[in-house]
Amino acid sequence: MGAFPQYNDKKGAKKPPAKERRHRSHLGVHLLMLVSTGLVSTSFLVGKAITNALDPALLTGIRFCIATLLFAPIVHFRYGLRFSLSLVVRCAMVSGSIVGFFYCMFLSLRYTTALHTSAIFALVPSLTGLYSFVLLGEQLTRAQLMALFCGLFGALWVIFDGDLAVALAVQWNSGDLIFFAGCCCMGLYAPLIKLTQRDEPMAVMTFWILCTGCIWLLFLANSQITATSWSTIPARVWAGVFYLAVFTTIITFFLTQYAVVVIGPTKVTAYSYLYPSLVLFIDLLLGRSHIPLQVVPGILIILAAMCILMGIPEKTV
Repeated sequence: MGAFPQYNDKKGAKKPPAKERRHRSHLGVHLLMLVSTGLVSTSFLVGKAITNALDPALLTGIRFCIATLLFAPIVHFRYGLRFSLSLVVRCAMVSGSIVGFFYCMFLSLRYTTALHTSAIFALVPSLTGLYSFVLLGEQLTRAQLMALFCGLFGALWVIFDGDLAVALAVQWNSGDLIFFAGCCCMGLYAPLIKLTQRDEPMAVMTFWILCTGCIWLLFLANSQITATSWSTIPARVWAGVFYLAVFTTIITFFLTQYAVVVIGPTKVTAYSYLYPSLVLFIDLLLGRSHIPLQVVPGILIILAAMCILMGIPEKTV
C-alpha cells in the first residue's frame, strides 16, 4: 500500500524472521496511530473555535469536499479512479458512520461543552468492542475488558481532574444526547472498515469514503448551501476548515483505515483514550493552561491500560 517500506527480496538478501517482520510492522502502525491521535486531538479545539460560523452539516460537507478534491489527483495518478459499484456501496456504509459522528459533534458543541463531549467520547472504544464482537466475531478477553474499563476510568479521571465532586455535579443536556448518538455512529467506523475492506489499496478506499461522505452531506446540508452568505465567512473559519480537511480528515482517515486492517478495530479505537490528555498537552504548548498534578494518575492509568490492550492478540469467535 506504500505506507511501509518493503524488505529487500533480491537474491542472497536475508529476510528477518516472519515474527520479527510482523513485530516491526505492528510497531510502525502503533507509531502512526500516535500521530493520528495527536492530529485528531487538535480537531476538538479547532472545531470548537469555528462551529458557530457555519451549519454543522455544511461545515462537515465543506471539510469532506476539500479533502476529496485534494486527495483525488493522488489516487488518480497512482491507482486510477475506476468506478466499482461494490466499492462505492461499501465505502458509503463506512462514510455514513463517520458523517453521522461529525454532524452530531458540531451540532452538539452548540449546546454543550468540550468537557462533556470528551467524557462521552471515552465510551467509543467500548462501543467499538461491542460492534466488533457482533459484526466481526472479535472476542474480547477478560484482560481486554479490564483494560478497556481502566482506559475509560483513566480518561474520565483526566477530564474531571480527578475530582469526584466535579463529575457528580455535571448537568447533562440535550447536546450530550446528540453527541452520544454521534459516538454510537463513530463506534461503527473501525469495525465497518475491517468488514468491508477487500483487496483494493487503502488510499482508494479512503478516497471513495470521502467521496460518498460528500454525497451524504449534500442531503443533510442542501438547504444551507443557498442560504449561507459565503462572502461573510471569516478567513479564520476557512483556515480552520482547510486544516480539518487535510490533517484531521485525509491523513487520519488513511492512517486509521490502514491500522484497522493490521491491529484490529478495538485497539485502534482505544487510542481515543489519549484525547483528553493530548488536549491538555496541546493547551500547555499554546500557553493556555498547565497540566494539574491531580490528573497525572489518570494519564498513567490510561498508558498502563493501553500497554496491556496492545499486547494482547485478537481472538475471534
